[in-house]
Amino acid sequence: MTPAPPAQAHAQTNTLVAKLWNYCNVLRDNGLSTIEYVEQLSYLLFLKMADEIASDPFTEEEAKTVVPAEYGWKALASKKGLELEVHYRNTLTALAKNPGTTLGTIFAKSQNRITEPALLEKLVVELIGKEDWTIQGTDLKGDAYEGLLAKGAEDTKTGAGQYFTPRALIDAMVDVMRPRPEDTITDPACGTGGFLISAHSYIRKHHMQNLSREQRLALGSGKIWGNELVTGTARLAAMNMLLHGIGDADGPSLITEGDALAEQPGRHASLVLANPPFGKKSAITVIGTDGKAEKEDISYERDDFRATTTNKQLNFLQHIMSLMEMNGRAAVVLPDNVLFEGGAGEKVRRRLLEDFDLHTILRLPTGIFYAGGVKANVLFFEKKPPRSGGAHNTSKLWVYDFRTAKHFTLKQHPLRRADLEEFVQAYLPGRSISERVETERFKSFDYDELIARDKVNLDITWMKDPALDGADSLLPPEVIAQEIVEDLQAALSEFAAIAEALGGEVAADTDAIQPTGTD
Repeated sequence: MTPAPPAQAHAQTNTLVAKLWNYCNVLRDNGLSTIEYVEQLSYLLFLKMADEIASDPFTEEEAKTVVPAEYGWKALASKKGLELEVHYRNTLTALAKNPGTTLGTIFAKSQNRITEPALLEKLVVELIGKEDWTIQGTDLKGDAYEGLLAKGAEDTKTGAGQYFTPRALIDAMVDVMRPRPEDTITDPACGTGGFLISAHSYIRKHHMQNLSREQRLALGSGKIWGNELVTGTARLAAMNMLLHGIGDADGPSLITEGDALAEQPGRHASLVLANPPFGKKSAITVIGTDGKAEKEDISYERDDFRATTTNKQLNFLQHIMSLMEMNGRAAVVLPDNVLFEGGAGEKVRRRLLEDFDLHTILRLPTGIFYAGGVKANVLFFEKKPPRSGGAHNTSKLWVYDFRTAKHFTLKQHPLRRADLEEFVQAYLPGRSISERVETERFKSFDYDELIARDKVNLDITWMKDPALDGADSLLPPEVIAQEIVEDLQAALSEFAAIAEALGGEVAADTDAIQPTGTD
């Protein structure tokens, strides 16, 4: 099928998102959160897509039996009322018994939360049943589904935002990393799969016409994979990838579920893209090569870790270092504390400068993440072989300050891909770092300068926000209010981490501060 022109496809996507979202409002009145609604959509979309694939005369026979007929879409759509609700529950239970497959990941621990039969019937017949989900192109349907995930991230009560990285940031990171068809690409904390989908889209856009059929098939059969800790989020990632044409409904799941930090990687990747979960305290204890361990309920050994810490982001950074194959590259979103924290943080930063080539840091502005109070950066680094004489692999670090004098909010002034274009151009993707040029926002620092800083502190600033100079350049009140909230949330998170370290009890919700009428 010839793809629709971009403008037409965008309009179709918006129409479909609006249609799906309007029904979400109906179900919210029935007690469902946005994420629960998207979960139910995932189950029904899978059944409808499997039926469309099986009905396609060009589908090979062995691919027609993804879902047994008794639990397929036709069996479900033929029932009404209470009979439909009972059959739906039985279907979810039966299809969850397929571990290791995409089918099993999507239906793992699935439950029917649409307890009103009339609402379920309307969803089956009118919303899902009237759409052809496989013939209008994977981008159209995938973008519509991702639009719903983005709306689900706005639901602060469920905490869904922690699994969602702004698409503008994802795309900019992928654009400078330039994924290649021969890459093996992973995200060890993949959330809803945004990085993996963007990387796949980049390869399709820039390389697809030069790929053989075998190479095209390989892209969706294991060269791109992810891991997610939370079952419900793993199912959303698996469905999101399937709707974007990555993976097979009855094939091995490209999304594994579990604690990525629990053991050393069994497989390595040439490209790692990640935004590990926010929050400093790790639920596990790591025993590093220094032989030290924190006394926690759960502990395990990681001989590949340089430092022992309960800081979740430092553990993820060390895990990603191990996950990379030699000459592999990574782009990872990490909070400010990773750049300045002493102790274990200093050990990890020394290793990053010595054993890896940490060549770029992008300082991110506040107001772009759904999780409040986050001040973060993107670290870009490559894994290099040891150099003779124990020489360090990082020679020069470039820092791009995209934080100073940059002010965003989630709704009134959200981050756009165009906002990051200046950084992308300064990065010089695909060209030698030696060709880079310093600007007001882009500065370079030699290894000797970095290693001499107190505790190897890489939280480097040099710009001043002109909005702080006088009343003539004051920001709008809503932006000021939002940034005050961000600062309070960041401080609260730090105090919570200190309290936990001292053995105190901390309230479950440290993101309770919310702005009123600003975002």
